[in-house]
Order: sequence, then C-alpha cells, then structure tokens
Amino acid sequence: MDYNSFFETALERIRDERRYRVFADLERIAGRFPHAIWHSPKGQQNVVIWCSNDYLGMGQHPKVIGAMVETATRSGTGAGGTRNIAGTNHSLIQLEDELADLHGKEAALVFTSGYVSNQTGIATIVKLIPNCLVLSDALNHNSMIEGIRQSGIEYKIFRHNDAAHVEELLKANPNRPVLIVCESLYSMDGDVAPLKEFCDLAEKYGAMTYVDEVHAVGMYGPRGGGIAERDGVMHRIDVLEGTLAKAFGCLGGYIAGSAKMVDAVRSYAPGFIFTTALPPSICSAAAAAIKHLKSSKWERERHQDRAARTKAVLTSAGLPVIASDTHIVPVFVGDPERCKQASDILLEEFGIYIQPINYPTVPKGTERLRITPSPYHDDGLIDELADALVQVWDRLGLPLHAKAAAAE
Repeated sequence: MDYNSFFETALERIRDERRYRVFADLERIAGRFPHAIWHSPKGQQNVVIWCSNDYLGMGQHPKVIGAMVETATRSGTGAGGTRNIAGTNHSLIQLEDELADLHGKEAALVFTSGYVSNQTGIATIVKLIPNCLVLSDALNHNSMIEGIRQSGIEYKIFRHNDAAHVEELLKANPNRPVLIVCESLYSMDGDVAPLKEFCDLAEKYGAMTYVDEVHAVGMYGPRGGGIAERDGVMHRIDVLEGTLAKAFGCLGGYIAGSAKMVDAVRSYAPGFIFTTALPPSICSAAAAAIKHLKSSKWERERHQDRAARTKAVLTSAGLPVIASDTHIVPVFVGDPERCKQASDILLEEFGIYIQPINYPTVPKGTERLRITPSPYHDDGLIDELADALVQVWDRLGLPLHAKAAAAE
C-alpha cells in the first residue's frame, strides 16, 4: 500500500484549486519592525512586513521582552506540564488576573492559543447547558465553527451582522437556552458587529452572548478592552474571548466571564485539562503588554493614524481598497492566481511582504491582499507600498479606479 500516494493526491487537489500555500521564511529583528530578513532561495533580502497580526509591535516592546527574559531567567523555560499535574505557575495566575481586570469580569482562563480557547471553550460551554441552541454569525472564524460542530449541539447560522435575523431565530425558538456567537471585528473585511443590538436581543429573549475579540483587544477602548469596551457594552457580554498573540505580541488565548462559568470550563474542557500550560516567561510577557496598553494610548492612536493614512494613500492611487472603519486594509483582487502573483512580485522585486488571502479563508472570487499597518509604518513606507502596488496592478492587468485627490 502506497500511503504517500494519498497525501500526494490531496496536495494535487489543492494545487489544482490554486490554494496551495507557500510560507515565506522570515526573520523578525527586534527594534527594526516592520523590517525583517527574508531567507529566500536566492539568499537573504531585507523586506518590509505589511500583513503582521502583531498589530501594535508589542512583540518587540522593551517592557515585554524584559518581562520574558527576566521570568525565564528566574523560572526556566517550560511550565512543567498541564496545570492539573504540574500546578499553575504564578505568572499564569497573574496573567489571568490582568485579563479579568481588562474585561471587567470575575475571572479569566488562559489556553495555549486563541484557536483552542474558541474551539474547546464554545464546545464545553454549550454542552454544559441542556438543550442549548447556538446562533452563529455566517462569517465566524473556523475555530468558532469547529467548536460548535464538535459540541454536537443544534446550531443555526444567521446572516452576517444581521440583528433582525438573530431576533427572527430567537422568536422561533422560545423557552430554551440560546448562545449568540459572533466576532466583534471581522479580520478579512474589517467590519464590526452590532454588539449593542445583540446585547439588547440577548437580554430581551434571555440568551447568552459569546464575543470573539481577538482582532480588537489591545487596540480599541480606553484601556484596550476591545470593541465591546469602546462601544460601552463589555459588562453586558457573558463571555469574552481573546488572544495574546496579536496586539499583545505573545502567544495564547483566553476566555473571560463569570467565576462559575470559567470554573466549569476549567473543570470540563479537554482542550484545557490535557494540554501543557503556557510557560511562565510567555505569561509574564503577555501580562506586561496588557498592563502597558491599559495605560498607554500612544500605540492605539498612532495605529489608527497609520491605518487611516494607508487607506487614503492607496485609495488616492486608484487601488480597490475595500472600505472599513477599522485598522484592516483589504485590497481586492478577485482571482486566486493573480493574487498569488501580486504577492510574489511584491516580495521578490519590491521587498514588500503581503500574504495573499485566498479560499477557504475568503469566498472564491473575493481574493485579496490584506494589509495591516502598524504604528511603525511611516509615511515613506506607505508611499512606497502604494507605488509598488500600482506597478503590480498595471503588470497583472488588474483594474484601478479613477484617482482621487492626493492624500494629505
């Protein structure tokens, strides 16, 4: 039996569908972000990263690096096992306290990734609620979808960000527990959920709310609590889920909510119970990032300024920027092959790294380059990006819009 033939067939299938993924070998250098070294087939090349989810550059912040190094020196590199067996390292307790405080909740629980916190968190919560129905936004992240599917619980999908459809489904399912599951900020289009309307409906019909804030924590709200904090509804949401791997520049995921809910998930979730805990050094680094962003507004304000300027300059150059009110800057391509070609040309000829976004991350026909400016992308880098994109669009025969007035 030639088992490798099965794997080769599977690989050929995704190659034929033009969605085979190639990863760039990049070396980030602390203090130089967004500049990095690309270890290309032709040797090392300096590049500028334009698609990192380290949105605020906290992965290189001196406080964060210092906390990680100091804790690793004091406590070593590993956690020693699961929290069940090895105990909970004190840095992890401190991190969970910071997260609970950030979201104004009684407790928080840290997982090894944002994916795991959604997948095992949602599945565990709904299985503990008899006869629970899940209402899930049509564009929810794969981790949320897998959590719902693996729970085996009945679910219904509502039209993206459509509060009227949510109410229609609530009315059709009276007198049973319901969990409304959505993201606060959708990372491919950059649009925001109507959280206030969802909270109003949850309170009206006695439902619970679960909101994924992974692309918003650290970046929105007076202390970086996310879109829910910015919109004044954080206290009305039952479960807030987030990540430590984006705006906080580290690794891990978490949920925050009532002490009883968190304790129940801690006691029942296999994705928590049977997985080695985060090392103390990562916990300390994440806690340092959270503490800093609770009080520092510079990163958030500068980040929004850079995102706004990037949108303005690219739009003025005639590029098809998908409109959004957030820091996500999607540039529409609409073809998988040309999307990959655009990414390759930008990297190889212009030293600009933007990963192509193709199916299944986005629907077929909506392929795009997803640009995420940081506080450290200056005016010169933004102008160079626009010039490079215009040249690539011209070479690939991609349509440009009529040029607007020059951006300030």
